[in-house]
Amino acid sequence: MATLTPLSNTEIASFCSQMAMVLHSGISAMEGISLMLEETSDEEETNLLKLMDDTLQSTGSFHEALVSTEAFPDYMLHMVQIGEYTGKLDEVMDALTSHYEREASISQSIKNAVTYPLIMVFMMLLVILVLMTKVMPIFNQVFQQLGSEMTGFSKAILDFGITINNYSVILIAVIVLFVILILYFTRTKKGRNSFASFTSRFAWTRSFSEKLAACRFASGMALTLSSGMSPEESLNLVTGLIHNDSFTGKLNSCRESLDKGEDFSRSLLDAGVFSGIYARMTSIGSKTGVLDEVMQEIADKYQEEIDQKFTNMIATLEPTLVIILSLIVGMILLSVMLPLMGIMSSL
Repeated sequence: MATLTPLSNTEIASFCSQMAMVLHSGISAMEGISLMLEETSDEEETNLLKLMDDTLQSTGSFHEALVSTEAFPDYMLHMVQIGEYTGKLDEVMDALTSHYEREASISQSIKNAVTYPLIMVFMMLLVILVLMTKVMPIFNQVFQQLGSEMTGFSKAILDFGITINNYSVILIAVIVLFVILILYFTRTKKGRNSFASFTSRFAWTRSFSEKLAACRFASGMALTLSSGMSPEESLNLVTGLIHNDSFTGKLNSCRESLDKGEDFSRSLLDAGVFSGIYARMTSIGSKTGVLDEVMQEIADKYQEEIDQKFTNMIATLEPTLVIILSLIVGMILLSVMLPLMGIMSSL
């Protein structure tokens, strides 16, 4: 069995969208994969579709075809299996398209929010490093030529710069290790989950982390409910999507309430999964039979809140980092220039 690179959320959304169009047109999944195989020119995509086509030809199961590639997430595989079983595969593919488009949007929002501050911090460190290791020694030579020497803060900066020059190999090793850690926490699923679990412990990130978990929960519930699953079955499946320990605990409490015969919307409220207007929306949706639509609306609202939070954070970070950089550089230069001007005026 060939193993292919797992697809990104954007690629999964694109694939689901194409399959939804194929199925809505009355074309079978087998014929759809064959058509997509004829039209593609990308080598990786060709290998993926060829493996799926071979499996479909031998088993006739779209679910088994997806499993054979090992490129799709378990959640999608489970939903496709349900879609085939209930005869609603076209609707499931539509819902999966929306779900993974949202996941891609969330991932992009996080990436945008993290990338800019990291670049700013890197530039700050680079400027400070150049000042300490290249500029300060030049000023020191000027002081020596004038028959004086650096003292106080400027001397400490100079000594630190000399230490960095002497142990540059260790500095490079630390930088490489830092880059490896960043790649681990951003590029691997285990790393992202570990980072999310770690940051959720802090008060200033806990609110955002729970909003993110609530958005994914509502989106997943909308998908499973629209596929014909009961709220209890949906809850069990969607819990696996959440990587926030606090929110997972709330979902477990909700499941326990359901096992005792509690109403679904009431269980969500008692467990603290939703509160305020969102809790009322789920209660109304549950009573009127449109809980899947309500969950989709809640997911949309959480997405808007997350995007706004990211926008506000970037708007605050940008001037803050610029001010910090300006203050640090200014302090270093003033610690040198003021004594130098005093020496020059006394000559």
